[in-house]
Amino acid sequence: MKPFAIGNVALASPVVQAALSGYSDRAMRVLARRHGAAYALGEVLLDQFVATVGSNRRNLARLAVADEEHPVGGQLMGSNPDDFPPAALRLVEEGYDVIDINFGCPVKKVLGRCRGGYLLSQPDTALEIVSRVRDAVPASVPVTLKMRRGLDDTAESLDNFWTIFDGAFARGAAAITVHGRTVKQKYVGPSSWAFLTQVKRHAGDRIVIGSGDLFSADACVRMLRETGVDGVSIARGAIGNPWIFPQTLALLAGESPLPPPTIHEQREVLREHWALSMELHGEQVAGRSMRKFAIKYARVHPGNLAVRDAFIGVKVNADWQAVLDRFYAVDGPGRDPSADVDEVASCDEG
Repeated sequence: MKPFAIGNVALASPVVQAALSGYSDRAMRVLARRHGAAYALGEVLLDQFVATVGSNRRNLARLAVADEEHPVGGQLMGSNPDDFPPAALRLVEEGYDVIDINFGCPVKKVLGRCRGGYLLSQPDTALEIVSRVRDAVPASVPVTLKMRRGLDDTAESLDNFWTIFDGAFARGAAAITVHGRTVKQKYVGPSSWAFLTQVKRHAGDRIVIGSGDLFSADACVRMLRETGVDGVSIARGAIGNPWIFPQTLALLAGESPLPPPTIHEQREVLREHWALSMELHGEQVAGRSMRKFAIKYARVHPGNLAVRDAFIGVKVNADWQAVLDRFYAVDGPGRDPSADVDEVASCDEG
C-alpha cells in the first residue's frame, strides 16, 4: 500500500473517491473519508454556476466543505477558458485543497454544450483551460485533470489524448485521472486497463490515477497491481457502499478479505449518512437526495429488493427511521453488491 501525493497534498493511501455528479456532496465525501478514503472529490460543478452562486442554501450546499474531510478536491466543467479562473478561485475560497478539471463527462447534453469529454477533441482549448486555472490559483493549490482515453477509437482521438496529457503536465498539472473508456462508449463495455498500463508507463514518475470498472475491493487492488497506476478513483462502486474503502485497504495491507457489512453495521451507516445529509440540506431536500443513495444501500441487504422498494417512498426523517426499524432491526450477514453493476448517469464513473 503505497501512499502518494498530489502536488504538496499528501495522501495516506492510493484509494480515493471520484467526483460524482449529483452524488458526491459533503455528506457522501465525509462518510467516505470516515471509512478510509484518502481523498475525495466534490461533484462536478459548472464554472459559471460556481462563479455566480448566490446565498441560496441549496446552491451553497453544493460548495460546502467540512473541516474533517481535508484534503478535498473540487471539480469544474465548462467550455470557455475565460469562465474557469473565477470559478477556480471561488472553490479555493470555499476551502477546496485541489482544483480538478473535467475533460471526461460523456453525457449527451454536456457534449452538446462543448463541455466535458467534448474537449478531448479540442486540445488547444483544453490546454488553455489548464493554463488559465493553473495561473489563477495559488501555487500551493494543485491542479489536476480527469480524462477518458479519447473521444472515440480513432487515431486522431489517441493523438489528441497524448497532446492533452503531456501538455497538461507541462503546464503544471499535478496529477491526471484516466478512465479506460472512450467518450463514445459512455458506460458501455469494459474499461481498458491495458491502456492505463500504457499511460502509466509513458508517464513515468508523473502521478496517474486509474478509473473504470472499480466495483469491488478486489478490482481496486488488481488495477493497482496490473497497471502500475499510483491510485484508484472509485465512483459508482462507492455509491451506497462506503465499505469498499476499508475492504480495499485491508487487501492492500495483506489482510484477509473483509466480509460485507452486517445488517446492524449497515443500519449505523444509514443513520450516519442521513444525519450528515440533514445537516447539509435540511429535511425536505435530504429526503429527496437520500432516496437515490438508499436504493444503492439496499443492494447490501439480504432482502435487497424489498428494502429498495421501501426506501423509494421515503420523504422525511420519520420515513427513513421507519424503514430502518422494519428491515434493519434484526442483525445478520450482508450481501456482496459488486455483481449488481448498473448504469448511473454521471460525469464520472469507476
